Amino acid sequence: MSETGSNDVSEPHEHLPAAGGDHGAETEVHRDPFGDPGHPEHEYRRQDIDEKAAKHSERVVAGLFTLSMIGTIAFIASFVIFPVGKYVYIFPFGHVSALNFSLGLTLAVALLGLGAGAVHWARTLMSDEEMADERHPAGADEELRATMEAQWKQGVQESGFGRRKLVRNTMLGALTLVPLSAVVILRDLGPLPEDKLRHTAWSKGKALINPNTNKPLRPEDIAVGSLTFANPEGLSEDDEDYQEQLAKAALMVVRIKPEDIKDKKELDWSHEGIVAFSKICTHVGCPVSLYEQQTHHVLCPCHQSTFDLSDGARVLFGPAGHRLPQLRISVNGEGNLVAMGDFEVPVGPAFWERG
Repeated sequence: MSETGSNDVSEPHEHLPAAGGDHGAETEVHRDPFGDPGHPEHEYRRQDIDEKAAKHSERVVAGLFTLSMIGTIAFIASFVIFPVGKYVYIFPFGHVSALNFSLGLTLAVALLGLGAGAVHWARTLMSDEEMADERHPAGADEELRATMEAQWKQGVQESGFGRRKLVRNTMLGALTLVPLSAVVILRDLGPLPEDKLRHTAWSKGKALINPNTNKPLRPEDIAVGSLTFANPEGLSEDDEDYQEQLAKAALMVVRIKPEDIKDKKELDWSHEGIVAFSKICTHVGCPVSLYEQQTHHVLCPCHQSTFDLSDGARVLFGPAGHRLPQLRISVNGEGNLVAMGDFEVPVGPAFWERG
């Protein structure tokens, strides 16, 4: 028998790192990459454990809501303070409209204050405890409804909405004032039309003015078969609403032999065969101006609506839905053509569909 010596081969064994080595004990851990990692341990915020900090956050939230209210009030005041045409120099924007700049700035402050206040309230004062729940079918049963109702009541209680009156009142104030900005913007679209669409600048006694000469039209100025245009007396290009008034009052004057006028009312409203009709097409408002002398037809160049001026300007062809309104005319003591009133019906396109 041989004795075991120092040269004997020992059994294979694992080489483990020595205790107290540089890397310490190493243990390989296998984890499921698709497993639920769970929630980390809940960490309480300062406001949860310190009422003084909670009061400070409450004042910050109330301050932001108050800032929102100030921004809304300033937004409304800007409409009163700044005229439309006022420009100011603001670095680095240069010369900008004082009204537009103030409206944008104040509305931004109002919305920012409201949003920042809501976010700060949620992050510092409302409950931030995370809750895990299993997925469930879309249809809720009675038990789930009761659970959700209880959670809602708990959330309302934890949010401090009922207890923190300063936050609640300032938030309600900000939410109440912010919509006023939209009311002011809608009001600035212009004054209400009232019954302005039903009336034009024509009235009894107003002379028919030739727009080329700015002189009153006389019967002898208009030959049989001719077409001319007229504006109401007193309407000036310097008027602020000149284009608006002209768009409703533009007049087309034609002289037809009285025996060729088929419509009795048209003949009664004419003067020695001179008839006056609205120049505004009843389709989309284009100026009617293409006159056929032999047929007494007038054509709208936009969509070819055709009207018979010898028969009350009734529609012969095209998309226009209504005849051209007629203006009753006569002559005054000076021998000038004058209106005997306004149009009997409103002028312009699609009025009856509009109201």
